[in-house]
Amino acid sequence: MTFSAEDVKMVLSTISGYLIVMAVLLVIAIVVAVAVRRMAKPKKRLIRWQALFAWLLAVVVCVNTICFGVYGDTLNAALAEKKDISEEAKEASRNTVQETAEEGIILAKNEDKVLPVTDEKKLNVFGWASTNPIYGGSGSGASDSSSSVSLLQGLENAGFELNTELTDFYKDYADTRPEAGTSVQDYTLPEPTADSYSEEMLENAKDFSDYAVVVVSRVSGECFDLPTDMYEVIHNDNFDQDNQSIAENGTYKNNGDYDDFEKGQSYLTLDKTEQDMVKLVCDNFDNVIVVYNGANTMEMNWTDEYPQIKGVLLCPGAGSTGFNALGEIISGEVNPSGKTVDTWVKDLTKTPYFNNIGDFTYDNIQDYTDQIIAADNGSLYPGTFVDYNEGIYVGYKFYETAAEEGLIDYEDLVQYPFGYGLSYTEFSQEMGEIQEDENGNITFDVTVTNEGDAAGKDVVEVYYNPPYTNGGIEKASANLIQFEKTDLIQPGESQTVTVSFNKDDMAAFDSYDDQCYVLEKGDYGISVRSDSHNILDEKTYKVSDTIVYDESNPRSSDDTAAVTRFADVEGDDSCDITYLSRKDGFANYDEAISAPSEKQHNMSDELLATYVSNANYDGTIYNDDSDGMPITGAKNGVKLADLRGLDYDDPKWDDLLDELTYDEMENMIEFGGWHTAAIKSIDKVETAECDGPAGVNNFMTQHYGTSYCVEVMLAQTWSKEIAEKFGEAMGQEFADIDNYGWYGPAMDTHRSAFGGRNFEYYSEDGVLGGYIGAAEINGAATKGVYAYLKHFALNDQEINTREMLCTWTTEQAMREIYLKPFEVAIKNFEGTSIGVMVAFNFIGTAWVGASKPLMTEVLRDEWGFRGAAITDYFGGYGYQNADAGVRAGTDLMLNMVSQFAHITDKSATMTKALRQASKNILYMVVNSGAYTDQAYENATKMPAWRKTFITVDVILGVLLVVAEVAVILNYRKKKKEQEA
Repeated sequence: MTFSAEDVKMVLSTISGYLIVMAVLLVIAIVVAVAVRRMAKPKKRLIRWQALFAWLLAVVVCVNTICFGVYGDTLNAALAEKKDISEEAKEASRNTVQETAEEGIILAKNEDKVLPVTDEKKLNVFGWASTNPIYGGSGSGASDSSSSVSLLQGLENAGFELNTELTDFYKDYADTRPEAGTSVQDYTLPEPTADSYSEEMLENAKDFSDYAVVVVSRVSGECFDLPTDMYEVIHNDNFDQDNQSIAENGTYKNNGDYDDFEKGQSYLTLDKTEQDMVKLVCDNFDNVIVVYNGANTMEMNWTDEYPQIKGVLLCPGAGSTGFNALGEIISGEVNPSGKTVDTWVKDLTKTPYFNNIGDFTYDNIQDYTDQIIAADNGSLYPGTFVDYNEGIYVGYKFYETAAEEGLIDYEDLVQYPFGYGLSYTEFSQEMGEIQEDENGNITFDVTVTNEGDAAGKDVVEVYYNPPYTNGGIEKASANLIQFEKTDLIQPGESQTVTVSFNKDDMAAFDSYDDQCYVLEKGDYGISVRSDSHNILDEKTYKVSDTIVYDESNPRSSDDTAAVTRFADVEGDDSCDITYLSRKDGFANYDEAISAPSEKQHNMSDELLATYVSNANYDGTIYNDDSDGMPITGAKNGVKLADLRGLDYDDPKWDDLLDELTYDEMENMIEFGGWHTAAIKSIDKVETAECDGPAGVNNFMTQHYGTSYCVEVMLAQTWSKEIAEKFGEAMGQEFADIDNYGWYGPAMDTHRSAFGGRNFEYYSEDGVLGGYIGAAEINGAATKGVYAYLKHFALNDQEINTREMLCTWTTEQAMREIYLKPFEVAIKNFEGTSIGVMVAFNFIGTAWVGASKPLMTEVLRDEWGFRGAAITDYFGGYGYQNADAGVRAGTDLMLNMVSQFAHITDKSATMTKALRQASKNILYMVVNSGAYTDQAYENATKMPAWRKTFITVDVILGVLLVVAEVAVILNYRKKKKEQEA
């Protein structure tokens, strides 16, 4: 979420009428002052003073109207009384972050049981990143890490003594990390060259300890995806190595007199300087432990090239105290139990998505582009696209299926499978018999036994392998369907974990024939696995007859049947997209994974006609003359607080909604940035909302909470219990400052390793992400905090996301991959107040916020969502349109100033849409912590800034009256003196 460059202009545009009035009155006052220059002095002075007073009074009136009217809610949010997060909440948060990292850090390699390090308490820590590690990401997922425990402190807190000669060496080389934020992306990895290490330094290090820890990190953030070719970044013509000027695709400064990256090497490979450092360490030490500190899956096959590298730990952004957990794991105080949330591959260029991520533009729509820019001067350049060409075969679902079909050699491509992670002990898992009730709920027990000699936790990962018919509905051979994490199990002891799910969760979406979910007859292998690739135990579940979940037979979790609604999102023939298919052993693999053809860079006239922007949008065509005008402005005496706890369909809602005027509804919907507006007529209080996924991040009120570890770390725990604690602790910090709206958590999919916001999205798998997300928002809800799950939906890359990015995919992939985490989270939410945040991108040729099939038919009708949908930052961008959004099911505009949020259509159809949006907002708010007694009392107090403003108004009024009296008395005195 970022501000538009046109915000200041928008503010001036909004108040321009008042500025014009003040300017005109000033000119009139000056004209009057000049016109009376020949009058007698007493009268001349009187008139000039009257002109000045009149102008000053007009200024006061205009400023009051702006501050109490136009921007009253904005100033309420920005100037709200600053409350403090309690010390108890901060302490609970720091403990929660550490506990999360204890269960989220992954032990990926442990040759010769090099870990834990128990035979000595000294460590050499190599790598510049050890002194400047990654705590989180940038943008709305950023947090204040200034008081966080550093990586080195975490090791010291675990009792290790560190080689300070090495630490000082790195700090002297570069004491701060290059900036990589929303507006500047400096990818420089300031690693000292190998010849910078003196022989004396290395000898001292060997004398200090037999252990070497190598730290490598990679940063990511909002507004940028990671470069797939660093050589192009280094040699960008717009980049000056000396003054570090910012190029369009980022900057990089080499460490030596050579290129750190060769042509074709991505940011997620080890650069030459790092390679040289790793070789230097391995040449001098036999016990090397690598710590990768990053959320994006890096190519890690280099760790197998050196026998000296015996240990590998995967530690994404650790937040305020997560590096304490790293020290505890290395020392053996904590037994690691984290599991990967993505498939880690050895060569990212061989992934099926690699040729279809990044910057792709339509070349034949310049006239249309010009129209958009003319209609919206603040717009970015529109006309971009991205193909989700791999269909449902995302992450492990591709690698496991492709290996089964013989397309790939699994060991050659995959470094760490999805769901992979080692422990300091060994576990076995045994399935009990599968049972099914009359509602199709499948249940079985899994007995987990600790076969080793250390206490530890394990994860029960349940997958299903459905029957596949060649050329039929696409199906992956491994699909996570449920998971549970054990308690701490002592050596030799067991724990029985019960697993349950519904059989319709194994149905596949048939986009073409039945056009709904279908559970085909046949044998379904249900297994518990140590990861997506290795089966521990398996049983067969038989479906005797095919079940079609059409309109007459919805799945058990659906309010209405999930049927085909997005056929157009697959694109027409002009799109020239081949979607990956399992048919004949992925026979179309080479064609499907190729980069977009020349043909696809030209949008057809048919598609262009449906490509809606602010230049060609006309909402009136959707008005229905048969719609009756809803009642507005009634005096029923119902207050919003009266509806707290009532059902969404309670008839009392109509009585309340009848009281709202058009202007009240439009104002609340239009100005939804970082708050929801107050409505005096129904005693609706203003509520505060803010970022972010990594903790309280409110730039409006300058509240910044505890720095939480990134969501990848949370997901790596595979623990619903930890996720709920995470949400509870974070929610308490929000509640402490009466901020009950939370722009988070982020729920999108790790489609590629290069996604800039992967750090704040959970996983490549929607079931894992959905259940972890559900637990987190359930935890926050216990504190009265309503979460906006974001970014709904298919916002899986940052490049061009605000530039009318047409996302092309199959409906099956939409539902089974990209909508899945949102669906699981919403259906498993146990509270009342909830929201979603609408993404910037398009699905097909429609902005997601203006897609009624998505925002109403799927979100509300199918899934039963009862809450408010807010846009991402409302900057216009040539296409964001409040009229279009409200008609589709988007309720709030995350906006303070943008002119395109203003709705002018007062038809019955639009008024009904505003009424529905208002209900969604009010239902969410009244059932939140904002309407608990203390919070409600706080919210109804007059803000301090308004009291101050009114006091100043009174003082100014008194001064003007006194001045007026003085001028008149002086005039009379002078007049009498002249007459005498």
